Amino acid sequence: MSYLSISTWSLHRNLGPLNWTVWDDEKKSHMVQVEPQPETTTLLELPAILASKGFEAIEICHFNFPRTDPDYLQELKMACNEAGITFNTLLLDYGDITSDDEIRRNADIHLIKKWIDIASVAGARQIRIIAGDASPDNDVALERSSEILNNLIEYANKLDVRIITENFHSLTSTADNCIQLVKNTNEELGLIADFGNFKGETKYKEIEKLLPYSQSVHAKPEMDSEGIPDEDEFRNSLELLVATNYNGPINLIYDGPGDMWEGIERVRKVVESYI
Repeated sequence: MSYLSISTWSLHRNLGPLNWTVWDDEKKSHMVQVEPQPETTTLLELPAILASKGFEAIEICHFNFPRTDPDYLQELKMACNEAGITFNTLLLDYGDITSDDEIRRNADIHLIKKWIDIASVAGARQIRIIAGDASPDNDVALERSSEILNNLIEYANKLDVRIITENFHSLTSTADNCIQLVKNTNEELGLIADFGNFKGETKYKEIEKLLPYSQSVHAKPEMDSEGIPDEDEFRNSLELLVATNYNGPINLIYDGPGDMWEGIERVRKVVESYI
């Protein structure tokens, strides 16, 4: 049975500064750019709040971690366990494993492994890796991504963490490429289907094609300037969950204006009839 989950992106204006990872091409190294945001709720407080609102799971974006030392990660794991909230996915929002720049590619792979370690200590079941920024018609990049993902899967398996990717960024902007990556990794690679990342006339066909291979869904509606979901459009995507017998977490995504909890509730109101 499907169940309610949430991504911390849906609360990104509430959880304190955002710690974005960026590549410094001049220094050939990573750096962190801090984007100030108010902290009305700490990440450690969030699991109990989610449990009180009827959520069962959480996805945490890497830039929402205020610290990654072992003591803090154990606190986060305990907060989830005590609240009965499953830490389903650590969402790593950085990395290009298809880069032609060998120095950057190797540095990104090293950073990804660091975050796999963090996911393991914090109790995350899986970590979302970006499969690449190369063009979707770049067959060489698809093979490179497959090879590196296989290596990362081997690394993560030893830590009891699953590698998962998403129809996110250029290489995986088509369902066919996402599915090919799964096949190239002997179906050890997991998938997230994000409703909002497919666009245009083929959107629903792409989602329908992806869902049978997906272990997670980002329920992201199209919204107007006031953050009101286009309910008819949203239901077209949600109906595909029924049509494909999807059974897993439905992560509510709100990134519109105004109070984020109010926006989340507007999304939830539509989703709940599909739980």
